[in-house]
Amino acid sequence: MSAQTGTRSDKGHANHLSIAADPPRPLAGEIERGQDVAIRSRQSWIKRINEGQIMAQNSNIVLDFAQVKRGDVGLVGGKNASLGEMIGALGPKGILVPPGFATTADAFRSYLAHNNLSDAIAEQMDALAAGRVSLHAAGERLRALILGGDWPEEIADAIVTHYRALGRAANEADLPVAVRSSATAEDLPDASFAGQQETFLNVVGEAALLDACKRCYASLYTDRAISYRHIQGFDHDQVVLSIGVQQMVRADVGGSGVMFSIDTESGFPDVVLINAAWGLGENVVQGAVDPDEYQVFKPFLDNPDIVPILEKRIGAKAIKMIHDRDGTPRNVPTSKAERMHFVLSDAEILTLARQACIIEDHYGHPMDMEWARDGVTGKLYIVQARPETVQSRLDVGSLKTYAVRDPGPLLLNGLSVGSAAVAGRVSIIESADEIDRFVDGSILVTSTTDPDWVPIMKRAAAIVTDHGGRTSHAAIVSRELGLPAIVGCGNATHVLHDEQDVTVSCAGGEEGVVTAGISEVIVTEQTLGDLPKTRTKIMLNLANPSAALRWWHLPVDGVGLARMEFVINSAVRVHPMALAHGERVTDPDARKQIARLTAGYDSQPDYFVDKLSRGLSRIAAFCHPKPVIVRMSDFKTNEYADLLGGPDFEPREANPMLGFRGASRYYSDNYRDGFALECQAIARLRGKMGFDNVVVMIPFCRTPEEADQVLAVMAENGLERGQAGLEVYVMCEIPSNVLRAAEFAAKFDGFSIGSNDLTQLTLGIDRDSDALAPLFREDDPAVLWMIETVIREAHKAGSKVGFCGQAPSNDPAYAKYLVQFGIDSISVTPDSFLDVLRNVAQAESS
Repeated sequence: MSAQTGTRSDKGHANHLSIAADPPRPLAGEIERGQDVAIRSRQSWIKRINEGQIMAQNSNIVLDFAQVKRGDVGLVGGKNASLGEMIGALGPKGILVPPGFATTADAFRSYLAHNNLSDAIAEQMDALAAGRVSLHAAGERLRALILGGDWPEEIADAIVTHYRALGRAANEADLPVAVRSSATAEDLPDASFAGQQETFLNVVGEAALLDACKRCYASLYTDRAISYRHIQGFDHDQVVLSIGVQQMVRADVGGSGVMFSIDTESGFPDVVLINAAWGLGENVVQGAVDPDEYQVFKPFLDNPDIVPILEKRIGAKAIKMIHDRDGTPRNVPTSKAERMHFVLSDAEILTLARQACIIEDHYGHPMDMEWARDGVTGKLYIVQARPETVQSRLDVGSLKTYAVRDPGPLLLNGLSVGSAAVAGRVSIIESADEIDRFVDGSILVTSTTDPDWVPIMKRAAAIVTDHGGRTSHAAIVSRELGLPAIVGCGNATHVLHDEQDVTVSCAGGEEGVVTAGISEVIVTEQTLGDLPKTRTKIMLNLANPSAALRWWHLPVDGVGLARMEFVINSAVRVHPMALAHGERVTDPDARKQIARLTAGYDSQPDYFVDKLSRGLSRIAAFCHPKPVIVRMSDFKTNEYADLLGGPDFEPREANPMLGFRGASRYYSDNYRDGFALECQAIARLRGKMGFDNVVVMIPFCRTPEEADQVLAVMAENGLERGQAGLEVYVMCEIPSNVLRAAEFAAKFDGFSIGSNDLTQLTLGIDRDSDALAPLFREDDPAVLWMIETVIREAHKAGSKVGFCGQAPSNDPAYAKYLVQFGIDSISVTPDSFLDVLRNVAQAESS
C-alpha cells in the first residue's frame, strides 16, 4: 500500500521500471514450475544492481523524488523510482503525486557499516539456514540489532534537512508524512514482495521520523520477509533498502483505494478497475473492508460526451481508517450514509480512469496503482504505480475452462478471483497465530489475510475470505499463486466448518460460489493458435455479463445473442412494471426489498435503466466495435412473476410457452411501460455510454403487423430503426417468420434463427416435455427445410440471417448444414466456439 492509504506493509508487485536495463523476463512456465533458471536469472540482475552497474551516477544518501527517475531502481528501489518518474514525467500531464524524498541504498549500507551489523546479520542467517535457531528467534534478534543501532550523523542530518524543506514547502513545520520501504530487489516480474516491509503513516516530527525510518530498516527482517525471500530463492544480502518519505494526503477524511489498467480476472486490456473505500486505504489492500468497485471502458475516455462506466457496485464499507487524536491510524464504523453512498462521483471515476491510461501509456505496461483523495482539497493523488504482473503475463494462446458437474447445495457466494474450480476439505484459520494448524492442500477459510499469511496461502488449494475486494491482499496473492479464491463472502467463517467437504468454483464469472460436497471439476484446454479463417461469421451466445470479459481473446465476430432477461433476473431482480408502477405492488416484503435495492436513485425507473444498461455494457464492450445483438426481454409470464413485485402484473397462463411473451407484450398496456424502460436502457447504452455497436432484436414476433406496433413503441422511447445507425433484427422462431419472410424482411434489418422454438412449433412438441424429448430433433427434415427456406427468402430481400440456436453448440457438426444453406453467421456458446469454427471451415472448404 502507498504512503497515503494505511499503516501497513507495502504490497508491492512485480515491477521492472528501469529504462537502463530491465530484469530478465522468465517464461511463464518457468515461473509456474519454479525453475532454477528463473531464480538464477533474477539473482544475476540483482547482483548487477547492487554492484552499481545499472545504478544512477548520483551517490547522495538522500534525494528528492523530483531528482529520481525510473532508471534509478538500484539507487532508491522500484517504488521510489516510480514516484520520482511520475513527478518528473507525468506531472505536466495532470498526474498529482505527493512530494517527498528517498534515502538511498548507500544510506542503508552506511547504517549497517556504522553499527557493525553486516557480520552479525550474516551469522544469524547462517544459523537459521543450518537450523541452529528458529525463524522467529532469528528475526527477533536481527530486528533488535537494527533498532538498537545509531544513525550516522550525516544520514540523520540529511533526513532531517529534507524533512524541514518538505515542511517549508507545505507551510507546516511538523508536517505529517508517510515512511515506507522501497527495496532494490522487489517489484520483479516473478516476485512481488507483497507486503514484506512496513509502512508507517502520519509520522510527525523529526525524532518520530528518524525512529520510523529505523523501524522501516528493521522490517527487512520480519519473519514473513525472511520466509518470503527464502521461498523465492533470494540471498538475503542481495536485498538493499531505500526509504521513501512522502507528504500525507488527508485521505483519512476523504477516500482511497487501488486501481488497475487491466481487468484483474480476465486480463481484458480495455478496462480500468477501481476499488474505493472511505478513509485510509489500508482496509482495501488488506481486505478488511468490502469496497466499492467501478469498471471503466478505456477506448471511450477521450470522448467528453460519453460516460463509459461499465460497472458501479456499492460495497458494504463497514469501517474506515482515520487518524486518532495522537495521530495513529485506527478503524471506526462508517455512518449509515457512508455505507449507502459511493465513495467516488462519476466525474472522479472518469478522472482516475484517464490518469490510469496516462500512466499505462507512459510505462508501456498494464499498471497497478494506488490513489488517495484529499478530503480537505478534494484533489485526487496517485501515490504508487507499478506494472501489473499476473494477467499481463499470462499465455493468451490457449483457452482453459472449468466446469463443475452436479454441484451440491449452495453454501455461500462472493467475488471470484480467477476462473478455476477446486474441490477439497475446509481448514478454518482465524489468525496467523494458528497457521500451524493448517492442513496442506486444503481450502483456506479465514476472515481476511495479510502478508503474514503468504507461506500458508502457498500451501492452499483455494482461498475463501469473509471480507475484501478484487484488489485486496488475498485477491492479489491468489492471482500470483494461480489459486481460485472467493473474497468478500461476508460469513464464510460462520457458515463453513473445519474438515467440511466443499467445492469452490470461480468458473461462473464475477460471482464465485461454494457448494456442499466434493463435485467433479472438468478442465478443458484448447489452443488458439493457427485457427482457420471462415467466410461465415462465428459469434457468441452470452447471457452472463460478469463472465463476458473472459472471452475477449477469442477471435469472435461479435455476439449473436445477448439475453436481456438474464441481466434483468440477476442484476435488476425487480419486475419492470413494479418499478414503473410501484404503487401497485401489494406484497409488503417485496415493497421493502424494492426500496432497499433502489435506494440512492432519483427514481425507481432510474434504477432499472442504470442496472440494465451497465449489465449489458460489459457484453457490448468485450468485442467492441463488432456487433452485439441484444434480444429484448423474452421471459414467459411465469418467469416474470418470479421477479420482485411480479405477481401483481402477470396473468396465470396454462401454457406460458405459447402465451403472453415476446413482441405481444411490448405494445400491450399490460407491459408497455415496462418495455419503455427496456428501450430507455438500450438508448442509454448506445448513446450516453457510447456502445453504438449494439443491435436490437425482437423475439417471438408473430406477424408483420405486430412488428409495426413494436417498432412504433420503440421509436416513442428513443429507439428508431435507422436513426444513429440503429439496426433492428427479428427472431425467426415461428413458422410465420419463414412463410412471410419477405414481409418481415421489409420491417427488420436481419433475422436470427432460434432453433429451439422453431423446432417446437414446426414439430408441435413442447420442448420442456420429457415424454416427447426423443422426438425433439433440430435436424428433422421439416426443421431443416424451414431454416433453408428463410435463409433463401431473406437473401432475396437483401436481409442478413444468423443462427443463434443451441444446436451447433450441442453438436458442432450441425454447423455444416447451416453453411450449406448459406447462413451469414452462427452464434454459439463459448465452450463450443473452437469446434464450431473448425467445422465451419471444413464445410466451407468441401
